[in-house]
Amino acid sequence: MSDKFAGLHVLADDDPRWRLGPVEQALAACEGGAAVVQLRVKHASDREALRWGEAIREATRRAGVRFVMNDRFDLALVLGADAVHLGQEDLPPAPARAAAGLALAIGRSTHSDAELARAGGEPVDYVAFGPVFGTSSKQTPHAARGLERLAAAAAHVRPRPLVAIGGIDLSTIALVIAAGARGVAVLSAVAGAADPALATRRLVQALEAST
Repeated sequence: MSDKFAGLHVLADDDPRWRLGPVEQALAACEGGAAVVQLRVKHASDREALRWGEAIREATRRAGVRFVMNDRFDLALVLGADAVHLGQEDLPPAPARAAAGLALAIGRSTHSDAELARAGGEPVDYVAFGPVFGTSSKQTPHAARGLERLAAAAAHVRPRPLVAIGGIDLSTIALVIAAGARGVAVLSAVAGAADPALATRRLVQALEAST
């Protein structure tokens, strides 16, 4: 299984609490050396999401960074994204794979043993698991899963890469890599930083030092 979704995933998010918008967050992530930028749109119209996605697709292509569209299979196809990241309430991976073929990689969010088991039989390229430490970046009914469950999840989905998400920052990134995660997804650690490009660079350096 390819490691093309290993490394640091930075979520570019349209929550109004962030000082910078999604495009500016994505540009900072590219400047800082992120492996993946994922556009996450929860508040804007489809028209605005498309405009943001076009700008981010151009920036990621220029920087050699993979571009993932969160939730929206239709926008992922329109934008020529590298992947779509599907939550448990989104379009299931099987019809997405049937429609897109190999043109679009698929990531899958999981939070429990049952969801991990289902993901094992789904046509996905990587599996995300969390929240590892809890999160204030999104509303979620799921409690912190912890490092032991993360390690079990990584073993369960292998050889697919597991991406850890939820409350991860510079102080904890080495711990999730040691637990078996091949990718690490962050939101507030970059979007909430005074200097998002520098925050990305430091996270990338810490991740690389741990692998």
